[in-house]
Amino acid sequence: MKVELAYIGHPILRKKALPVHSIDQPILDLIAHMKETVSSHRGLGLAAPQVGAQLAIIVACFPETDLSGEVVPGTPKAYINPKISEPSEETWVEEEGCLSIPKIYAMVRRPISVTVTYQDEAGAWHTERLSDWPAKIVMHENDHLNGVLFIDRLENKDKREVAHDLDRLKKHYKLPNEHLKLWKVSTSG
Repeated sequence: MKVELAYIGHPILRKKALPVHSIDQPILDLIAHMKETVSSHRGLGLAAPQVGAQLAIIVACFPETDLSGEVVPGTPKAYINPKISEPSEETWVEEEGCLSIPKIYAMVRRPISVTVTYQDEAGAWHTERLSDWPAKIVMHENDHLNGVLFIDRLENKDKREVAHDLDRLKKHYKLPNEHLKLWKVSTSG
């Protein structure tokens, strides 16, 4: 079952996500829905707030090369309660887009590598050092957990260039945003 998306202008995209205290069946169901949704959109990542769940969960699909040589999104992987640390001093600028802000792409500067500590779907903790696209994807999705969108990281001139399109998108997605089903979040832990 594909989950509907929250689009630019929806208030959940600006809220800080809550930690996941128990990886129970509703959380596993949410992750499965997120994986199906990101795959159906051929996205590189998705954060729980983008599907109406104010929880600290991201799904990343690191780019892979298929048999024909085309670069495609890889297998979705869940990161629960991710924490990013140790950003590299070296940065790179590359184009980013977002499923919640359709058809807007802009150059964003980010560290070239970071460390991420997270829980997997079984609850085990892991720490990984990510570089290049995997690092960029996890940072972009982790921003969603803090109410930050990639457009917030643009240079002022780039923000001005996309302002009209953003206003148009907010109007276009007003009705779908009003009808987005929000996931019930348990805050007990």
